[in-house]
Amino acid sequence: MELNNVGSNKNSIYIAISLRKLCLVTVSLPLVTLLVCFITGYIFQQDDIHETHCRVYNVLPSISAITGISPQRYLWRVTIALHIGPRLLIASVYYSYYYNILKAIEDVTLKIKGSRLLNLCYWLNIAEVATLCGVTYISNRENYSVHEKIFIGFMISSLTYMLTAVRLGRLVTPDAPSLQYKQALFVTSLISTIGLIVFFLKHRLLCHDLAFSWFSLCEYVIASANMGFHVTVVLDFPKEQLVVGNGLPTIKAVSYVMQPL
Repeated sequence: MELNNVGSNKNSIYIAISLRKLCLVTVSLPLVTLLVCFITGYIFQQDDIHETHCRVYNVLPSISAITGISPQRYLWRVTIALHIGPRLLIASVYYSYYYNILKAIEDVTLKIKGSRLLNLCYWLNIAEVATLCGVTYISNRENYSVHEKIFIGFMISSLTYMLTAVRLGRLVTPDAPSLQYKQALFVTSLISTIGLIVFFLKHRLLCHDLAFSWFSLCEYVIASANMGFHVTVVLDFPKEQLVVGNGLPTIKAVSYVMQPL
């Protein structure tokens, strides 16, 4: 990161942050924390993380289990608190990016359809972030029924956001390098969600051995696909920067005065 002044008090850049680096840090926070929670829970608190509704044999704990025990829950909550701000910022960047593209489109039908998808995509992204906060700060150990409902809301908002983002990309930016990855990650998440539901019902209703382990595996795949989907921002904005400055009316002016990171 570099700070540059434009020679006068009226034109100044106070701070510039690489959007690519910000996104990588944002995704790395929950990923690293999940690994820490999993390893420490598996080593020191096996009885707690393997406890299930049916009390059957289980080898793979769920994300809720490893982030719901103490002291891991506090580390997870701090991580998500740090994670949320950049997520909201990136959602706004995507909105502005597609809004500017749609504004230049002359086809009225295409513009209307794209605008509707864009608004839906933005609010689904916000809903995903909000429900992520909910499942984080209301753990299954503290209030299972509320946690379960918010988790369902997270899954619905996440999948519908992915689908809407893919449709918007295919409509407005079909040649974007990130689109093929987004499509693959959406399909992976969708298939894993089906497996998640099947194995949850097997565990909850039939109490099959290892059903909860398969449920947990699907949950980890979904979490990984979700992180991968959001990290594709580094392909959409590989060189862009977030700038705080004064007297910089256009993006071209910012690009002119900034040096590569």
